[in-house]
Amino acid sequence: MKRYLCSIIIGMVVILSIGTYYVKVASSASSLPKYTFKTLEGSDKELDPVIINASLQNSSNFYEPLTIESNTTTYESERSYLENLTGRQGHEIERLVKEHRSFMRGKDSISSLYEDDDFLAYAWVNSEYTKSGNMEAKFDIGLLEKKDEEETSFQIELPNQGRIMNADVRDVQLVHSKLQVLTMNDVNSNSEQTKEVHLYTIDIANKKVLSDKTLVSESFTYPDQVDFEMPIDVAPSMPNNMVFISLIKGVNHEDGSFEEKLKESKLLSYNYETEKLETVKKESLSLDMARSGYSDGKNLYAVEMKSGKYRIKTFDFSSQTLTNDKELDIAANKEDQYTAAFKNGRVYFLLNRMNQEGKTNKPAKLLIADIKTGKTLYKGETVMNKKNSKIFGLFIDDLEIK
Repeated sequence: MKRYLCSIIIGMVVILSIGTYYVKVASSASSLPKYTFKTLEGSDKELDPVIINASLQNSSNFYEPLTIESNTTTYESERSYLENLTGRQGHEIERLVKEHRSFMRGKDSISSLYEDDDFLAYAWVNSEYTKSGNMEAKFDIGLLEKKDEEETSFQIELPNQGRIMNADVRDVQLVHSKLQVLTMNDVNSNSEQTKEVHLYTIDIANKKVLSDKTLVSESFTYPDQVDFEMPIDVAPSMPNNMVFISLIKGVNHEDGSFEEKLKESKLLSYNYETEKLETVKKESLSLDMARSGYSDGKNLYAVEMKSGKYRIKTFDFSSQTLTNDKELDIAANKEDQYTAAFKNGRVYFLLNRMNQEGKTNKPAKLLIADIKTGKTLYKGETVMNKKNSKIFGLFIDDLEIK
């Protein structure tokens, strides 16, 4: 009897605690400002796929993460306990979890996933260091056949792992029934530092690595420095034919500054179908534009500020030529910071001005335009439902499109 009584008391305490939590959450959330977009031009239906992740700060340095989705503000404290337990996930990950919950268990990196109409594939490097200081690493591989929901999963050792200090998966593709996994590796090379870009070809049917191809390898010693960068991938899990890789070479100065060696830096393109690695001519696309650009595997979209306006330049991967150059109908200011997204044949362009504390001190502006024509489909700016708006600052984290 005592045992049952104890269980009842514990249950009541849990229920009361949860109830008290949600009462406090509701009270706290009701005092926070709500952000919406005021339409200045176009149809507000264009806002339906827009998701803005941000954080609120008040004069007491209180921070609260929030999301503006379908023109509605939701604070982290308003979400369920389970939603906050899993943390903020990107829209694509959330969609995949809902559609393929079993396969997606434990998978939260969009760059490690590939999806087409028939398959969902996954590749990740799972590593740990032994007591001797060496790294032991394995590929976690998964494949889901959507039609019959048949899953294949296995682990396989990373080739030549004795010389690898770190391996970061940056792209996954399924080409001719073989999994192509692009990684950026830090390599142990005694007195030198070495960075490499690798392409692993994995035979899923026979559960083995067919090849380990080093696309780029660069060694250096301090104060020299080498880094690799890739443009922002706007379709990270979708089939892509090509990837861009920026090779950055420079020197670190004693004052902490970094000076790039522009003559030695270059932009590379790799084609999964032809297996060709090529150097992109600098007159075709500047290094700065490529590094700050947005890629969908077919085109690279670069943002340029010129004559007080923003321009969107479209660079075709296959022909390596500039195919489009359109001006956006939004004023440019050097103090503004922009976040862009490219989807549905549109460019979503979010503009906000930050003060010295990193907070927006003016309404954030959103422009949605047709990529090919540059025609404005929507223009709006944030408004909030609190009169004392100056005590609040809005930190824009990222922009997602459904």
